[in-house]
Amino acid sequence: MKNKYLLPFILLTSLFFLWGFALNLNPILIPHLKKACQLTDLQSALIDSASYIAYFLVALPAGLFMKKYGYKFGITFGLLLFAIGTFLFYPAAELRNYAFFLVALFVIASGLTFLETAANPYITVLGDADSATQRLNFAQSFNGLAAFLAPLAGGLFILSGKTLTPQEEQAMSADQLNEYLNHEASSVQTPFLVIGVVVLFVAILIWRTALPEIKEESDEDVSSGGSIWGEKNLILGVIAQFFYVGAQVCVSSFFIRFSDKVAGIEERSAAFFLSGALLGFMIGRFVGTYLMRFVAPSRLLAIYSVINFALLIIAIMTTGMVSIYALIGVEFFMSIMFPTIFALSIRGLGEKTKIGSSLVIMAIMGGAIFPVIMGRVSDMSNIQTSYIVPALCFIVVLYFALKNAKVKHVKLGTSH
Repeated sequence: MKNKYLLPFILLTSLFFLWGFALNLNPILIPHLKKACQLTDLQSALIDSASYIAYFLVALPAGLFMKKYGYKFGITFGLLLFAIGTFLFYPAAELRNYAFFLVALFVIASGLTFLETAANPYITVLGDADSATQRLNFAQSFNGLAAFLAPLAGGLFILSGKTLTPQEEQAMSADQLNEYLNHEASSVQTPFLVIGVVVLFVAILIWRTALPEIKEESDEDVSSGGSIWGEKNLILGVIAQFFYVGAQVCVSSFFIRFSDKVAGIEERSAAFFLSGALLGFMIGRFVGTYLMRFVAPSRLLAIYSVINFALLIIAIMTTGMVSIYALIGVEFFMSIMFPTIFALSIRGLGEKTKIGSSLVIMAIMGGAIFPVIMGRVSDMSNIQTSYIVPALCFIVVLYFALKNAKVKHVKLGTSH
């Protein structure tokens, strides 16, 4: 890599870490705000909804914004939104107002959408075209590192490890309970202020750093006529991605609650187990990429889907650490699914590739829908039974994989 690109590359790689860290704090915030704001499981799932609905609503406006004002201005604006959202956590905690927290999370996620829209194409132009894929994979590895570190940090600095039983709540006076809840809510203030300051610092560095202009190239693929909605495999891929992202978010978001109810693991220890599970997710991506040298991506996707369905049934039917290890296994076998579904979906689209890619990315909205469904099932039964929701999602992924069984090679170019 040329020396003139080293600082821009470091700064843009930091974006992958920052948005990975922010998104992977949600599994910490769900049990924490459930406790601090006295929520049902369905209400707590709206934390994911506030984040992932932003991807659906803001992705296209972010693209148009950057087309008009440039990627550098778009990244800076995204970082400012990110910082504003983190600072909003302070008054939200002071008021202990759940709706305020949701607004703050939506603002954060809107900023992240700008960052994700710009970071991938920028990384590819910071050096030789021949090494673009290696640079992108290297940058994305920091997203995986953030996924591992976020639950660790959240467990240490946000979760108190103290959850009141119904009997303990009843034994408290109104003032004592209110003091306890206010203390719980306030624990997010300092961590999110620190994150906000770091994000602002990166925004200043990005703004003051000379970044190369990205020239939009015309698509050289063979022209393909007809409506994008006539591309059956793409539409099936969008549906599969919608269900997959829903499953991924469900498995992680309720992990801490699941660990408490099924194995009696208190929240801080459960956060460490979740961190280990997300480390397994990162390792699984490297392992899966290696296995694709010998196994067709569609076949590996099908195998992993079946394994995940089986592991979730084990998690539902058993108790104790067996259930926990089953969920950790699911994280490992989810690792290659997003980029594989993405690559299989847009294969052979020709000039429709860009709009097809946008549709597959917008399917991230599944992360806003399925956790709410899962929360409702949990409220009606229990958290363990609710894991049937992600289990059923993997059946849809399996169907998509089988429909692409004849595809032997794809180029994995994006991940989430």
